Amino acid sequence: MGKNKLKKFAQNKTFTHVIQPKNEEVLHRDYRLKGKWSEEFGNHNPIVLELACGKGEYSVGMAEIYPDKNFIGMDIKGARIFSGAKEVAEKGLQNVRFIRTKIDFIESFFAENEVSEIWILFADPQMQKPRKRLTSSLFLNRYKTILKPNGLLNLKSDSDELYAFTRNESIPQFNLENEGSSFQKISDTNTLYESGINAFDQTMQDVLNIRTFYEQMWIEQDKKIKFLSYRYNHS
Repeated sequence: MGKNKLKKFAQNKTFTHVIQPKNEEVLHRDYRLKGKWSEEFGNHNPIVLELACGKGEYSVGMAEIYPDKNFIGMDIKGARIFSGAKEVAEKGLQNVRFIRTKIDFIESFFAENEVSEIWILFADPQMQKPRKRLTSSLFLNRYKTILKPNGLLNLKSDSDELYAFTRNESIPQFNLENEGSSFQKISDTNTLYESGINAFDQTMQDVLNIRTFYEQMWIEQDKKIKFLSYRYNHS
């Protein structure tokens, strides 16, 4: 392991806004902050998750746009989280936290109806393992537990496969299998910047124009950016 990574790992430990639980704290058990995020942030503002957050560009960017919301980025890569955590510290943002953990443990961190919105940004399309995609039924059934009624699920991706899988397979199948619960599509474009962005108000355009490290790389390769948004309804 490089010295630079070790330095980042060490500095992450000094950030109070970076939470790094041990596996035994979350494996088959609830983490201490589950159901208590309002206490952690010191307010009852809506909670927004950025899954597989990488460098945390969206958590930081949205926190500046929406100071009346709380943002939590989740990723297992501590060296990547460091970039966002350092920016949060430098800007003095109080409405951002990062959790270094596997997304498989998401239900250990959040109680029923505790989350208002989920963002999945340029996640690995898992070409050989569809079940591991962050929009597979495995994960959708986890999200339904933690999302509030009318909560949002957003996907932004360069992957034709992940976009089509989510739009045409996993979400429709989930809706068929879950009586009384469904993800209802509210936005859908496979050419976000060419024609889709004008469908949104200015604030949402500002959000969608936040560029992650990977997004900028895909744009430079002339890949089209896709965006899907769903509202979760359940009785």
